[in-house]
Amino acid sequence: MAAASPPETIGLIGAGLLGTALAERMLVAEFSLLVWDREEARRTALAELGAARAANAKAIGERCTRIVLCLPDSNVVAAVIEEISGSLRAGSIVIDTSTGEPREAVQFAAFLANEGVVYLDATISGSSDQLRRGEALGMVGGDAEAFARCTDLWVAWGGRTLHVGESGDGARLKLVTNLVLGLNRAALAEGLALADAMGLDPAMALKVLRSGAAYSRIMDSKGEKMIMGDFAPQARLSQHLKDVRLILKSAAESGATLPLSETHRQLLERAEAEGFGALDNSAIIKVLKKPQA
Repeated sequence: MAAASPPETIGLIGAGLLGTALAERMLVAEFSLLVWDREEARRTALAELGAARAANAKAIGERCTRIVLCLPDSNVVAAVIEEISGSLRAGSIVIDTSTGEPREAVQFAAFLANEGVVYLDATISGSSDQLRRGEALGMVGGDAEAFARCTDLWVAWGGRTLHVGESGDGARLKLVTNLVLGLNRAALAEGLALADAMGLDPAMALKVLRSGAAYSRIMDSKGEKMIMGDFAPQARLSQHLKDVRLILKSAAESGATLPLSETHRQLLERAEAEGFGALDNSAIIKVLKKPQA
């Protein structure tokens, strides 16, 4: 009788806030997981949960046929793909959850296709905490057959995962969703800042907002954080500023005009300059409650 094949090992490169949440979901679903992150503390934390630690990114390319990337931006993704490309086997799938430039996603897909490897831009709408609760939305661009081959991963990640079109479309839709989410968050912060300035109870103001036509789901995830001043990061403010700059760059390339996002960028840059960049993105309320000099 032939021996059973060992279980497939999924690779994960990048264990920041979102990458760690993805790893936790996959470990709970009993996937075998091999992780790499440049920070030893992150690798150690996931090893304590049951993941194996890789010596470097290239080792993941050598051992895994499905590899999840969760990295800060397209430049880091490009560097990692260059590092692992020579070790990838034909038929492998690279699943990139990073928020990056759509045109770069298209180029990554073309480059890896020459190696017989499929690239999916599998962006995620939702914070690390929402992902942990199975409430995030996945938007995947690229080969439909490869998307179907990863159904077990989408199930493990929870929430909904949609195939949204060709290479780059996942990245494009992530910018669209981040634009709307970011402006919803800024509008909530401004409304709560106004309520506070007028002497209203912020908790009552939030209750009213959540009860009427002004409601948005961002109030559920960020309202209490704004009121309580709890800015422990679920998604960092500086990371969203990076996203807004990408949104504006993509708009300029597409001929679109985004006046609200221009104002949003200025607010986020002010917040970063005042030292709030490493805080949760709900900390935008700190600059809206503070008069500008």
